[in-house]
Amino acid sequence: MPLERPQDPMLIQAIRHSQAMQRARQLNLTRRGFLGAMGLGAGALALAACAPVTATQKALAPAADLSATQKTLIWDNWPGYMDEDDAGANPTLDAFRTQSGIDVTYNVAVDDNNTYYAKVKDQLALGQDIGADTVCLTDWMVSRLVRLGYIQDLDHANMPNLANMNASFANPDFDPGRAKSVPWQGGFAGICWNTEKVPNGLKSIDDLWSADLKGRVGVLSEMRDTIGLIMLNQGTDITGDWADDKFTNAMDVFTKQVSDGQIRNIKGNQYLNDLQSEDTYAAICWSGDITSLNATAGDKWQFAIPDSGGTLWNDTFVVPMGSAHKANAESIMNYYYEPEVAATLAAWVNYISPVDGAKEAMDAIDPELATNQLIFPDADTLSTVHVFRTLSAQEENDFGAQFQKVLLGS
Repeated sequence: MPLERPQDPMLIQAIRHSQAMQRARQLNLTRRGFLGAMGLGAGALALAACAPVTATQKALAPAADLSATQKTLIWDNWPGYMDEDDAGANPTLDAFRTQSGIDVTYNVAVDDNNTYYAKVKDQLALGQDIGADTVCLTDWMVSRLVRLGYIQDLDHANMPNLANMNASFANPDFDPGRAKSVPWQGGFAGICWNTEKVPNGLKSIDDLWSADLKGRVGVLSEMRDTIGLIMLNQGTDITGDWADDKFTNAMDVFTKQVSDGQIRNIKGNQYLNDLQSEDTYAAICWSGDITSLNATAGDKWQFAIPDSGGTLWNDTFVVPMGSAHKANAESIMNYYYEPEVAATLAAWVNYISPVDGAKEAMDAIDPELATNQLIFPDADTLSTVHVFRTLSAQEENDFGAQFQKVLLGS
């Protein structure tokens, strides 16, 4: 049965406090910015990503669920993805612990999709415990886990609040009906610039290749965002059934801009530091990170979805086959689909909430945040962004190898 909703005064205080806390966040502790703090670069990403991905040879069986007698849960997630108060506590998570009686161990353990997968892939392949009962990974990685048969089916009867899931998240091609996965938070990839150094702003991916920005452009080491934006700029519908040549055409542009020195840095983490130090003036970037950068370092950067469109990604709950606490994981997923809880979380992390009703909960407390298109995008904004379609195992290997070759040579 659903948990009792937290009391409004606590939520109101937490949401009002979130803006002040946002300014105290360290740039290298954002959801997408942790990799540099761990000392991992493009080379490590390349080594992790280039290993072939093949189908599971034998169907795995889920672990027996011990949730009824073991009120514990281990949750692995990205940095900067949980609300905090001045004392470093997590108000929404603490409220869940109290209401549910489940002892949650929350680990900031995901530094990158590929490197996390590299750590646990052997256990996943055997259906063994990976040391986490649930983990939030990006949708493209979740699609791999679904394809390989590494994650458990979810019991929606334990998650009545999934009725609050926004319809746009309900039927991804890798998991129709969300039988195996539940969205956590999402965001856009687009372009950003230093408004002092680029006073006229940017509108398109082509603007990044202008002579005025030579050697001052950063791009992301996340293939689906950097190449996805270039493909969109070339008129390709990245959600559709495009052929290999569309990817190759985008890679040609990317390779040229790297070899010509237009692109200075390819990073999945420290691009924020590069913007702050003015090593770069513009970048392909993630939406929520620019909100954090402005809050902590001077409010002089602007984010935009390019005129040809941006990419949309989501980080997503899954329960690995080796988890013995699936019902406990379903309980916490259900909890975070309470609109008031989702609003509290969104106010702190500044990424897209997948929960219908969270905007209305936010509007009652902080109308300015409720109108932020990077947290609560409306239909017009969502019409400008696109999900990079799910790749086959062969495509994932082939395209990844092409992209990593440029990263290793940069």
